[in-house]
Amino acid sequence: MFGWKEQYSCNIAEVDKQHKQLFRLAGDLHDLLQAPERFDKYDEIRRVLGELADYAVYHFSFEEKLMTEHGFDAAQFKYHQAEHTAFTHKIKHLAQQDFDKNQQQTIANALVFAVNWIDKHILDTDKRYVEFLNSKDVH
Repeated sequence: MFGWKEQYSCNIAEVDKQHKQLFRLAGDLHDLLQAPERFDKYDEIRRVLGELADYAVYHFSFEEKLMTEHGFDAAQFKYHQAEHTAFTHKIKHLAQQDFDKNQQQTIANALVFAVNWIDKHILDTDKRYVEFLNSKDVH
C-alpha cells in the first residue's frame, strides 16, 4: 500500500532519512488498523498521532530552514509552508477528536490522509525545492 520508494529520494541524505521516518509513523497507523478490533486502541492512537504531529513539525522546520538558508523563492516558500501547516493542523485535529467509539474509522482516516499527503507532498511540492537545493550542491 505504501512505504519508501526510490522515487521519493530528494538526494539530500537528511531529508530522505526524515521522510522515511514519516513513512514509518504512517506504518504505525497501519499496524494499529490491522490489530484486532477487540482491543482498545485509544491510547495508542493518541500516541501515534502525537508522534506523527511532533515529528512532522520537526521535519518541516528542518526543510524550511534549508529553504531560507539557501534563498529559495519567497512565494514558493510560503506555499510550501502553508502545506506543512495544513498537514500539522489536520493530524492534531484528528488526535483531539472524540474517537473512543469509532477507533477503526479514525485510524483509517488518519492513515489515508497521511499516506496520500506525504506521497503527493514529496513527489510534487518537495521536488520543487529539492531541484533548487541540489543545483546549489546541497546533498
